[in-house]
Amino acid sequence: MTDSDQLEADMTTFVLRSTGAEGISDTEIVQSLWSGYGQIVRCHLTRSVISSVILKHVRWPVEQAHKYGWASDRSHQRKQTSYQVETVWYQRYATRCLDACRVPNCLAVEHRPDGVLLLLEDLDSAGFAGRRHSVRDTEVDACLTWLANFHATFMEERPDGLWTVGTYWHLATRPDELQALEDSRLKVAAAELDRRLSDSPFQTFVHGDAKLANFCFSANGETAAAVDFQYVGGGCGMKDVAYFISSCFNEDECASREANLLDRYFERLRDALRLTGKDINIRELEANWRELYPVAWTDFFRFLQGWSPGHWKAHRYSKQLAEEVLNSL
Repeated sequence: MTDSDQLEADMTTFVLRSTGAEGISDTEIVQSLWSGYGQIVRCHLTRSVISSVILKHVRWPVEQAHKYGWASDRSHQRKQTSYQVETVWYQRYATRCLDACRVPNCLAVEHRPDGVLLLLEDLDSAGFAGRRHSVRDTEVDACLTWLANFHATFMEERPDGLWTVGTYWHLATRPDELQALEDSRLKVAAAELDRRLSDSPFQTFVHGDAKLANFCFSANGETAAAVDFQYVGGGCGMKDVAYFISSCFNEDECASREANLLDRYFERLRDALRLTGKDINIRELEANWRELYPVAWTDFFRFLQGWSPGHWKAHRYSKQLAEEVLNSL
């Protein structure tokens, strides 16, 4: 038996043991993982109370590759940590996310010398089969509602076992990209941007990669669930909100819709925080986070300018916000 055959047999055993199914009737690749770190597979089951499951098969690559040329030992270690964080997230925290910030249920986890097997509920079968490349107001509201409830759920909690500071572009985990940054003002300001976000008295968990592609929608688009928790950790919720908005809209829409989108998010956050019963001054939180929205956006822009200069998100709106923030420091 080849190594590939043995791995396939091991994965089949893992899925059947974890679900109690008699067999796997079919599989389909949902997507490959970033930089050649494995794939996500949908497994259709036979004689099981569950019709299908999602297997996230993470495998450490023999040779590292990166779309923008950032393959390195540091990059590999960051990715390894990210998958370990994701398993902790699903095992310790995911069950606290109720319907308003729905995530897939974790069915099983297996750590292997060459990677990780993560078995998850199939959100398609759970009523969240919708994916979007562009959004209507309905889907935007669904995602802002998800983010608000997620942030409210974990407000003022310690991210034990997760990233101390969430998001995949966090300054401490991206020294190579900072070194490559040619904008001297942004480079000098990077530590201050990070400090302001980390010094916010209102810390929560951030999803860390809350782009449109990581949300799944109900048939009518009115509710959303989220996936991909590799970079979940502590932080200011504006990091998620700014990043989500950047993934949905072009530069003109970002500018024209900013006020309305923030109003909608904070309306939902106020409602969600009241439901938690936590003793938090909501007015002070909102005032603080509104001030930090352009800082969060500029922090992400700082990463982009070092990681992939000319990226489509490094547009006029991003540059304008960054200029305003840099002038205020």
